[in-house]
Amino acid sequence: MDKLSKLLIFSTGTKTGGGSGFEKLVENNRTGILKAEIVGVVSNLSGGRVEEKADRFGVPFYLFSDPYTAENYKKYINETKAGFIALSGWLKFIKGLDPTKTINIHPGPLPDFGGKGMYGHNVHEAVIKACQQDKIKFSAVTMHFVTEDKYDAGPVFFSLPVAIFHSDTPETLAARVNECEHGWQSFITNLVVTGQISWDGKGKVVVPDWYKKMPFCPASCTSCKRKPFMFFF
Repeated sequence: MDKLSKLLIFSTGTKTGGGSGFEKLVENNRTGILKAEIVGVVSNLSGGRVEEKADRFGVPFYLFSDPYTAENYKKYINETKAGFIALSGWLKFIKGLDPTKTINIHPGPLPDFGGKGMYGHNVHEAVIKACQQDKIKFSAVTMHFVTEDKYDAGPVFFSLPVAIFHSDTPETLAARVNECEHGWQSFITNLVVTGQISWDGKGKVVVPDWYKKMPFCPASCTSCKRKPFMFFF
């Protein structure tokens, strides 16, 4: 059996919520959907839901305190020997990590709804406003490699449109996007950590041929009321 890649997860969370992406990655790791060795989770919040979930799953928890420098980021990579990094609800700017081995999941279409301050509720609010102005028809779950030039600027390797309904509020849209995130994040992350999706840091992202031909809706994604599809860049 091939040696599994070591995966380190960064997740902020709050005292009362968050960490659901980290939780699903661990659950799907244990069912074999995500074939990696999860070596820990890093959070900047002590005693929050991320730490609570880490304790429940027996995943090593690392507290990241200021300053968020390249040296401090690398400290966790060196300690865990992680080969890949998954940002799942991590709100701090990344420095010093290998952009070809660091991925992020974003709850909206990129590049138009990314950048500094565009996370969580802010994204969903902006997406609904743009839809009401007939500028867009769908939101999206987006995954991309992480570069240091600015937030959400790295090359995209997954984008799943998510329907926006006339009755949507930022909260109802967030729930639907989050459901799609949970349905796809582990599967797509697995393609990265097993080398089926890659980026050399310069040219085009490489994906397997079959990836471009898949039909799409995860079985768990029942609330979209449509059959989503993927865009490939």
